[in-house]
This record gives sequence, structure tokens and C-alpha cells, in this order.
Amino acid sequence: MSATLAIRQAVATALRPFSRVHPQEATMVVLMTLAAFMLLTAYYLLKTVREPLILLQGGAEVKLYARAGQAVLMVGLVHSYGELARRVGRMKLLVFVFLFFISNLVVFAVLAKTNVSIGLAFFLWVGVFSYTVVAQFWGLAADIYDDEQGKRLFPIIGAGSSIGAVIGGVVATSLVAFGPHVLMGTAVLILLACVALILWIERRALSLSMRHDEPPPDEPLAKESAWQLLAHDRYLWFIAGMVVFLNWVNSSGEYLLDRTLLVAAKQVTANDVDAGTFIGSFKGNFYVWQNSLGVGLQLFAVSRILKLVGVRRALFFLPIFALVAYGGAVFFPVLAVMRIVKIGENSLQYSLADTSRHALFLVASRVEKFVGKTAVDTVAVRVGAIVSAAMVYVGTRFDWSTGTFAAINVGLVAGWIGFVLLIGREHRLRSADPATNSGESSS
Repeated sequence: MSATLAIRQAVATALRPFSRVHPQEATMVVLMTLAAFMLLTAYYLLKTVREPLILLQGGAEVKLYARAGQAVLMVGLVHSYGELARRVGRMKLLVFVFLFFISNLVVFAVLAKTNVSIGLAFFLWVGVFSYTVVAQFWGLAADIYDDEQGKRLFPIIGAGSSIGAVIGGVVATSLVAFGPHVLMGTAVLILLACVALILWIERRALSLSMRHDEPPPDEPLAKESAWQLLAHDRYLWFIAGMVVFLNWVNSSGEYLLDRTLLVAAKQVTANDVDAGTFIGSFKGNFYVWQNSLGVGLQLFAVSRILKLVGVRRALFFLPIFALVAYGGAVFFPVLAVMRIVKIGENSLQYSLADTSRHALFLVASRVEKFVGKTAVDTVAVRVGAIVSAAMVYVGTRFDWSTGTFAAINVGLVAGWIGFVLLIGREHRLRSADPATNSGESSS
């Protein structure tokens, strides 16, 4: 046995407690997991930066309204992205998107160093950046692996994301005192390394020819615009509907957490504690707990749940949790309870729910994986934020309590579950149809 084969066998054996990995898959899955780790580490550095900036410069309501405002930016981005996808192949598209956002981040770091007020602009940018680059990465993963491989290997790759989120929160907590520009500069270096790693992954994927059922990846991805694709693709519409309700509930829950957090921050300022430091430390600690739980779920539960109940049934776990958690918040609408609710909700979303949602695209065509998935993961997310912002606007005008908002979230879960049922039906048809897996769009 050669040394290389022995190493691959050892890696596959080491990963066996988490999911089944064949020796010939070991190198690629390690590279993909490392790239996911780096991407989420960088994101959580930036996410920690944006929180005190937006909350102290605008408040919880402005933060929620800004989430809705991101939808306008994302509509323009999806259109431009779709046009670019009609002209270039998979790798050029990925590199262009990543380098575009990295160049933006360098500008923000310089502005932050010179104490320019960037809170709102940076918040808008981070939202667009995060959903776009993450969608690109998982589109690449879905294009490299087939349905059977994805169900086995996505939980491991997702674990890289979860661990990166934890490390990003830890590093951000230790660096937050040095100023926003330090965290931004650190994220730039990590993202540049991530781009280099993705280029390596692409070259290796081409040499291995892991997928034989799609056109060459250097051909233009799309023949129609993103909006034309969405107009006739039923599967994408169902996924988009689920994402809207998921993020409506999530955005409203985030508002409730921030609302109770600001009340607590006002109380600590009476004891000469800086509000910005208190909020930044709370958020950093919150992310560590949220993502640590997510790592545990990703490593030891996700692959087993997907194997036991499948992708379609796995989509039910998060809405059922939300139903119970917000039901409890109706009666106990305080910071300690909202912290537990959001840690549980987010950890489930970032592990089982996100992995299951990404796995839905294993039975999609390449254009659905890149153009369609990007549209769903950006615009649909922000549509959820828009309706959440509208609800908060009405609620604040009528002085709704935290418990009232929590009760509305309980009601929204019904719509969420309805779309999960529709997705399950369409996914079942695609999974049974070999033509779907060869790139034909079912609509």
C-alpha cells in the first residue's frame, strides 16, 4: 500500500464516526471542509463587527429595517450575477464573486481605521456578502458530488462551517477591543486563502471527473436570466417559499433578542459599563454557544438524521423546534429566555436545516445550483426580512409586547411547514427520475 493511499485510508477511518467516507473521497472532502471552515471563520469575524456598529448607531428597529433594505441590493446583485453566469463558467464565476467582495472589504477596513461612520453601509454589505459567497460555495459542492455522495459528505463539510463559526466567534471576541479594522483585515487574509483553496479544489475536481452527467464546467452556466429561470421552475419556488417563512421567523426572533438586549444594555450603563463593549461581548459569547451546539449537532447528529429519516423529513426539525421555543417565549419574554430560544434555533438552522436545504440541490441542474440557488439564498432570504420589518413597523406603532411578536412567530410556522410539504413532494419526484439528476430542470 502506498503512503498516499494509507493516508487516505486513515483519514476515511478517522471520519467514520461522523459519516461514511471512501478512501478515494478523503482528500477532496478534507479540502472542502477546510474551505467551509475558513469561509465561516471570516464571516463570523465580520458578523461580530457589524453588531455594535448597527445597534449603537441605529437600534434594533433600524437593524431590522436594514435587513429588508438588503433585498433591494440583492435584486440588483442577482440580475448582474445571472448575466455574468451567461458568459462565464463555474470557476471564473466563483473567483470573480469572491474577489469582488474582498476588494469591498479592504475599503471598509480603511474607512473603519479612519473612524468614518460605516455602520449601516457595512451591515447592508455583510448581509449581501454572506448569503452570496455561501451560496456559491454550496453550489460548487452540489455540482461536484452526486446525490448519494452529498448525503454522506455534506454533514462533514457542514461541520467545517460550524467549527469555523465557533472559531470565528472566539477570535472575534479576543480581537474586538482592537477595533473593527483589525477584524476586517483578518477576514481579508482568510478569504484570500479561501479563494486559493477553492482554486485547488476546482483543479482537483476536474482531474477526478467526479461528475459525468453535466456539461463541462468551463462552459457558461446559464442560457436564460435568473428571473426567467425562477419564472418557470416550480422546485425553486417551493424552496424560496420555505426560505421566506424561515427567515421571517428568524428575523423577527433576532429583533426580539436585540430588543431585550438593548434593555439590558441600558441597565448596565448605570453601573459605568460601556454599552458597546457589553453588546459586543454578549454577541461574541452568544455566537460561541450557538455555534458550539451547532458543531455538536453537525458532527454527531446530522448525518445520522439524514440517513435515518432522509432529506425531506429532516426539514421538519427546525419548524417544530421554533413552534415550541416561541411558544415558551410568549409566556417568558425576557433576555435569558430569548437567548436560549435563539441559540437553539440558530444552532439547528446552521447545522441540520442548512445541510438539508443544501442537499435539496443535489437533484438540481447546474444552472439551478448556481443561478437559482443564489437567487433563493439572497432575494428570498431578504423577502422574509422585508415582511418581518413590516410587521415590526406595525407592531412598534401599536406598542406590541415581546410576547405578542413571539405569538405571531408561532402562527407563521404553519406556513413554513406547508412549503416543506410541497418541497417533499417535488423532491420525491426528482429523486425517482434519473433525468432530473442529469441536468434537466423539472418545472
